[in-house]
Amino acid sequence: MLPQKRLLKRLSARRLGIAVGLSVAAPLFALPVSADVRAGAEHSVLSVVQFAGAPLATYSGGVAGIAATKPKGRAKVDIKSRDSRLYREHLRALRSTALREAGVADSRVVAEYSVTFNGVAARLTPAEVLRLRKTPGVVDVYKNRVYTWQTSNTPRFLGMSGPDGVWARDLGGQAKAGEGVIIGVIDGGFWPENPSFAPLPEPRPDADIIARKWSGSCVRGEHEPVTCNNKVIGARWYNTSGFGDPAKGEFLSPRDRAGHGSHTASTAAGVPVEAAIAGAAAGEVSGMAPAARLAIYKTVWQVAPGVGSGGTSDLLKAVDDAVADGVDVINFSIGDGLDERDPTDVAFLNAAAAGVFVAAAAGNSGPGAGTLDNAQAWVTTVGAGTHDVRYAKTLELGNDATYEGVGLGAALPARSLVDAAATPAQGVEPARAALCHAGSLDPGKVAGKIVLCRRGENARVEKSATVERAGGVGMILFNTAPSESLNTEYHSVPTVHIDSVAGGAVKSYISETGENATAALSALMGRSQRAPGVASFSSVGPSASSRGDLLKPDILAPGVDIVAAVPPLSNPANSSYGLKSGTSMASPHIAGLAALLMQKNVGWSPMAVKSAVMTTAHQTDKEDQPIRRLSDGDGATPFDMGAGHVRPDAMFGPGLVYDSGLADWHRYSCGLGVDLRLDDGSSACQAYGTIDPSDLNYPSIAIGDFVGQQTVTRTVTNTTDQQSVYTATVKAPPGVSMSVSPATLTVPARGTASYRVKFTATTPMMDTYAFGSLMWSDQAGHRVRSPIAIKPLRLRKPDSVTGTGASGSQAIEVTAGYRGTLRAEPLGLAAPAITTSHLVGTYNGGFDPRNPPSSPAIAKTTVTAPPGTKVVRFALYDEYPAGTDLDLYVVRDGAFLGASQGLTSDEEVILRGGGTFDVYVMQWGLPSGNNETDVRLHSYEVTQSTGNLSVHPALKQVTPGEVVTVTASWTSVPPRSHYFGAVEYFAGETSSGVTTLEVDG
Repeated sequence: MLPQKRLLKRLSARRLGIAVGLSVAAPLFALPVSADVRAGAEHSVLSVVQFAGAPLATYSGGVAGIAATKPKGRAKVDIKSRDSRLYREHLRALRSTALREAGVADSRVVAEYSVTFNGVAARLTPAEVLRLRKTPGVVDVYKNRVYTWQTSNTPRFLGMSGPDGVWARDLGGQAKAGEGVIIGVIDGGFWPENPSFAPLPEPRPDADIIARKWSGSCVRGEHEPVTCNNKVIGARWYNTSGFGDPAKGEFLSPRDRAGHGSHTASTAAGVPVEAAIAGAAAGEVSGMAPAARLAIYKTVWQVAPGVGSGGTSDLLKAVDDAVADGVDVINFSIGDGLDERDPTDVAFLNAAAAGVFVAAAAGNSGPGAGTLDNAQAWVTTVGAGTHDVRYAKTLELGNDATYEGVGLGAALPARSLVDAAATPAQGVEPARAALCHAGSLDPGKVAGKIVLCRRGENARVEKSATVERAGGVGMILFNTAPSESLNTEYHSVPTVHIDSVAGGAVKSYISETGENATAALSALMGRSQRAPGVASFSSVGPSASSRGDLLKPDILAPGVDIVAAVPPLSNPANSSYGLKSGTSMASPHIAGLAALLMQKNVGWSPMAVKSAVMTTAHQTDKEDQPIRRLSDGDGATPFDMGAGHVRPDAMFGPGLVYDSGLADWHRYSCGLGVDLRLDDGSSACQAYGTIDPSDLNYPSIAIGDFVGQQTVTRTVTNTTDQQSVYTATVKAPPGVSMSVSPATLTVPARGTASYRVKFTATTPMMDTYAFGSLMWSDQAGHRVRSPIAIKPLRLRKPDSVTGTGASGSQAIEVTAGYRGTLRAEPLGLAAPAITTSHLVGTYNGGFDPRNPPSSPAIAKTTVTAPPGTKVVRFALYDEYPAGTDLDLYVVRDGAFLGASQGLTSDEEVILRGGGTFDVYVMQWGLPSGNNETDVRLHSYEVTQSTGNLSVHPALKQVTPGEVVTVTASWTSVPPRSHYFGAVEYFAGETSSGVTTLEVDG
């Protein structure tokens, strides 16, 4: 595994990138100034500072007079102990000293963290950020990034209910499922009056267990306060990031406004109730662990219909408090869309080290590859699948054509039908009206009619609200691509959501029929369906942050049309229950199931729980057919579903588990080139060493850079009181042979055993992932299955190298994965095409590629690289006054291609191939006294050799596993310039990728 240059600042895993012959459009600006845009000499930005020193969750001693605070066994962090109080003060004093040395007053601190993360959130100027990064005792400074939500019948579908279900068989009944376990939900709050959060019957048999571990409190709030009970035993709210705004209908309390928080919390651990949706009976709705206690941590706030935002500073504090309060499980249905390191990664690492299981949503950016979020090794990453009931509505047109979609509510008799694209308000472009953006429709053309709205850009629920405000009485929402999901949601007017084929037919009908077009909508109908399948929106591997050496997501769980609690004011029907879809909905299923495993197996680590969930999963649906992707109907791979769909009836008897801990995670991170640092700020890699990331003791196996041959090791732990003999069964990835040693494994009772798996390339499809599996089975009926993902490479190479000087050379080590001729060719070097944009003020809001923000502090440049382009690169350099902080985003068709969000102006995104790119430069921070900047975007295109770069050897005969040194030499690079090129490799006549080269003259 070759670490990626500046990996931590990159979104894109395709680190390959612009210079001559570009077509560059002028930068675009828009007014008015956003609320997140600020100007002035003393502008400060909310930032997170990490300090040296272990937090309470992992402090193992070493400070004179203060014993270890790291919990032992199943114990919780005791924040009230003498040593915890002393150590907290010790950390606070060290932080205060470091802040003073950097010239930052303690008054600038808005939040402190001591339990899972040693740091503070503070409002800092760019100059203070620079000083802090150079101050002893400071590990790093991070931006306060923006996070969003990853947005009945599932207990039956999962086999939880009934006399033979998991609740009855393994836990003594539904009323006892989850006893003694506390689930923390970091989300958007809860609606305390909802029946799903009603008190549990008293007396509670687990009262003493809960009392011993629980240290939290119920913070009622300032606006619309909440109350707690013996079901929801704690609640807190966080708003240092400033997203909570009563003017937008939010409550300055743990009370939920949008419904996302109530939905996830009740899915994990809501009590069983009879529910109704928009007046229609939905049957019994129950959380996975109905007897578990809930602790609510409100960090994400509704900022627009269907849109939630929260900041790093608040999420960190919530994790800190949750672990301090004594939770056993955390559900995190939140993400920022970036598979890269963040302070929350460190907090979750320490939470897991303290024995807390973390379930997190995989993201809703599917079905494209490499779209994952929350892909850390110590977190269980959950994808979304379907269950066996879908909620349908039919659409009947005036020509008697009928189409089935999804939707809620009563029927709507025939009404006139119009296309939103043909009804724009004055001054609105038809393309904007087609999407039913707020204020885009002409009431004179819409009133009393059903409106056809196109999916995309704005929230789906905003579209129906736009129709209602314009006087429309119904909406037909249509997809534009076969891969897009159908979503059953509450809308402001009766709505049916249809696929792209039906949408095209409806659009044609309106065009042909004109003013005589009509449509009618049916009432909600329940339909059975084949399940599970992978939702088309569910994010897909491989994980960019692990370079493909860790298989993610981990598991699939129900996440489409999930019935759970919502606030009545969150929906037009004033209903207490609603349907939501997303990996946000899948994650709490796993959180609740993990709580049941922890109840049943006191003492199990979070990774043992994860292993039991993964190794017992199933890969077939209820019809005993391979699980499919709904996006294209093809069979799902481990990058879609991880180990498979969760199978609760099997997870309580896994036989063997794969365990790991803090030292293992450090070694794994070091293998990726990421040093998470130790208590004193020293190198974790020096202390713990490093492993190939593929060797992390994980329930799956992944090799993202396989050349010729590789051996991985694993250790299993017997969860039973009987010694057992396991036999290996392999399903080798196509073109790769597998040998397991030993092939028969004797594992002592409650003991461990290790094995090795040797992979050898035979006739693989190169540069393409291949999938397989390894299963260990014994005569007691245990089946312990691990999915395998391997990418055989023709050539393993570094993504990028750098050089300096007018002339020089750089050695590049590559490893062959084939037998034959290796050819190396130079591309470039090329000078940049420079586009200058004038930016005013700063912008500290989020960046949504589907609807990019407009601001005088943001420049958009459209760049077109012609066919035949090998690599494109967009770059900014530190050529501005100290303290200038610029960020770079590259977008195409509403999707991220790359992003670079460092703390300075040194940013780059490198991509393979040509095409048209929308490049955004955001001015995040400015030094004191500056309010505007002329920003220079450097765009490079690499197509062929320009004569100033050569390589040696140009030809070489290679064998699998052979390491070859290719030397790239350059000349004629002007002083103080930035040139860019690449070395392209060929296996015979087949391109095997490039290594990019940046040379500073």
